[in-house]
Amino acid sequence: MVNTIIFDMGDVFLNKDKQAKVEALAKIGITNWNDALEKLEAKFETGKITSNQYLEGIQPHTNGASLEAIKDAWNAGIADFPLYRLEFLQKLKENYRLFLLSNTDPIHIEKFEDEAGASFYSDFYQCFEKIYFSHEIGVRKPNADAFTYVLNNHQDIQPKRTLMVDDKKFNTDAAAELGFVVWNLQKGDEDVVELFEKSGVKLDD
Repeated sequence: MVNTIIFDMGDVFLNKDKQAKVEALAKIGITNWNDALEKLEAKFETGKITSNQYLEGIQPHTNGASLEAIKDAWNAGIADFPLYRLEFLQKLKENYRLFLLSNTDPIHIEKFEDEAGASFYSDFYQCFEKIYFSHEIGVRKPNADAFTYVLNNHQDIQPKRTLMVDDKKFNTDAAAELGFVVWNLQKGDEDVVELFEKSGVKLDD
């Protein structure tokens, strides 16, 4: 039975609006997220470049947009974080070891914290025994090293008793290959608060 849960953040707790992001990027001249931008994003999400270097790297692909305009467009996809999800997490903390493993980048984290406010985001972070952001640990999901990084830092965690919750199938597939129990949450059809009903996982009482 599961006694530990590792959560993703985006589209699990923090809602994202992909269409809003697509439209905002189009307004600054980016209609195709090409290989160069994909590689730049990978560097950013693994902490190899700073937020400013990331925005500067995007700039040549725009229609002359300022760094501030690029930042606003990049953040357009960050939506709300419903209070009921935080309340669910706070109750869950009473019976399970909880961890956060997320590829959420520093610009998006700053946006979330600014919008949510210090009290809310502090309450959220305090639900977890430890938080792991890819830009801080130098590796991102679905790379197996992201999951083993957590295991190496908490050697009492057993993958077979640990549930990985993520909205992206390639992330849960990677975790499953390492022996984790997984729930690939279907955005729009499922909500993290339905963990006990929808995950199909045997959880400790």
